[in-house]
Amino acid sequence: MNDSLAATAAPALFTLTTGPVNCYPEVLSAIGKPVLYDYDPSFLEHYQSVVLKLQKALGISTMPVILQGEPVLGLEAAAHGLVAPGDRVLNLVSGVYGAGYGEWLKPLAGAFHEIRVGYDQAIDPADVQAFLAAHLDTAVVAVCHHDTPSGTLNPIAEIGKIVQAHGALLIVDAVSSWAGMEIDIEGIGADLLITGPNKCLGCPPALSILTLSDRAWAKLEANPKAPRASILSILDWKTAWKASEGFPFTPSVAEINALDAGLDRYLSETPEAVWARHALTARAMRAGVKAMGLTLWATDEAIASPTCTAVRLPEGVDETLLRNRMKQDYGVVISSGRAETFNALVRIGHMGPTAYPLYAVLALTALGGAMGALTGKPLDIGAGVAAANRVIQG
Repeated sequence: MNDSLAATAAPALFTLTTGPVNCYPEVLSAIGKPVLYDYDPSFLEHYQSVVLKLQKALGISTMPVILQGEPVLGLEAAAHGLVAPGDRVLNLVSGVYGAGYGEWLKPLAGAFHEIRVGYDQAIDPADVQAFLAAHLDTAVVAVCHHDTPSGTLNPIAEIGKIVQAHGALLIVDAVSSWAGMEIDIEGIGADLLITGPNKCLGCPPALSILTLSDRAWAKLEANPKAPRASILSILDWKTAWKASEGFPFTPSVAEINALDAGLDRYLSETPEAVWARHALTARAMRAGVKAMGLTLWATDEAIASPTCTAVRLPEGVDETLLRNRMKQDYGVVISSGRAETFNALVRIGHMGPTAYPLYAVLALTALGGAMGALTGKPLDIGAGVAAANRVIQG
């Protein structure tokens, strides 16, 4: 292995990606706790306490569900559970993940429609309202809140009010937004929201977290095609939070311990403080990117996510070479784009343990240095760091 390959193959000093993210120290310690038998009364009580704690963190009145697999499991389970035969479904697409969700929804729907915008834009609620007015029988609407491959946010509060007034059920992908920004789950009318602990909560990628409204539970129970006795079944886990009940199959004990520690940290710091440092880190990063002469991916900074900064690549800059150079020279790993955004942008994650302003300064230094080295046109890193510091200080 030559020196360059050895450098890029070595573990990163700083993982500033959009997930998986590094874990909080408390979470790592919790993973090492003894793994109890899942029917041990001590674990049954512990599991119940974790779900109740999760309910508090989510700010909901119904009981959440934990599925035993990273959030892609929850997303697929939601599609199979909430879409009944003959349903007219509307999928809102502003990025790669929103488009990908349509591949699960389309085969399940009686009629399938999409509203699409450019992957550097956000869905216009007026378009949703116009569609629903023209298709009164629409039963399910799906939206990705933070389409991570673009680093952009959709206005789920406005969309949710429109969908709720129409009477359709709303599926929200909040995998990389929940715990990094305020989401009033019940206030926006999310009937089935999917997230996970492996992004802004600073836990490893192994669990799906779902919130369901009473309307969503009723639809699941009435849907003859909703999975039952299956890894995709949400219904099987409805009462599993109770210490008096059993589990459909063995839960990941170590991951429940990790989630417990992540929730303790989130609640003790307070959600408002966690959201504020995510937002501050992202604002500092965006200011620095612009001061170095680079361009944000989002056409409007108002839709740029506080949990991820997407930077448009200048003409001729190869993202793989750039990311490898950042790792080799600075020990910093960031994320590439996905599918249509691959080699069009790079992404710096501000999630959980890396949502502290100092990491924006570190990322700007590595990004500017590596890009200047690749292009032979040095960027003004000092201007970028100074701009970030002005945001941080005030």
